[in-house]
Amino acid sequence: MAFSNSISNIFGVSPIKPLQDHMAQVISSVSNLKTFLDATFEDDWEKASAIFDSISADEQSADDLKKQFRMHMPKSLFMPVSRGDLLSILTQQDNLANLTKDICGIILGRQMAIPQPLHADFIGFAESSVETCRKAHGAIDELDELLETGFAGAEVKFVQKLIRELAAQEQKVDKKELKLRKKLFNLEADLPPVNVMFMYNIIDQIGALADTAEQIGNQVELLLAK
Repeated sequence: MAFSNSISNIFGVSPIKPLQDHMAQVISSVSNLKTFLDATFEDDWEKASAIFDSISADEQSADDLKKQFRMHMPKSLFMPVSRGDLLSILTQQDNLANLTKDICGIILGRQMAIPQPLHADFIGFAESSVETCRKAHGAIDELDELLETGFAGAEVKFVQKLIRELAAQEQKVDKKELKLRKKLFNLEADLPPVNVMFMYNIIDQIGALADTAEQIGNQVELLLAK
């Protein structure tokens, strides 16, 4: 038994599960974006505030998991992935939660009224961006399986397929963003300039959610190449 414990101390607990737990908490926060936007479009700022509180709580829980991960992760790993690679993925995951909180915080703080003609495109754009994050979550969820198979065989091909789907989804987000920007441009003359500026900022950040999710996929893909 003592020998078994010493081996455990040398090799440590795999950091993959805590990384997956962190991503799950991040996605819990990100997934509230559409519900939040729906509430603002209904001019229900009390409901929007409650949803924002939930997003903030999830972001704080993810932040706590991030700190625990960094504090307890071994300096060296007897694994086919490096400590630096995992910390880099953790940072990108954390960025997803931070972006979501920032997006909703700006809209709530200003009680930003998105013009009704933009509602459908705004929701479609946000949903598509959130879906990109979910696909990144799917790739992260396969890391333990990759580890068990030694980053070889059919599991690698399956994860490569997930990453291709993630990249394709991010391209869909780009197209929706261009369409939304064009519609906003056509309405600019009838809107307060400051509101227009903040709307473009929100569009940028929702797009950044998908970009960050794609970066997570790229980092997983790099793991496969090592």
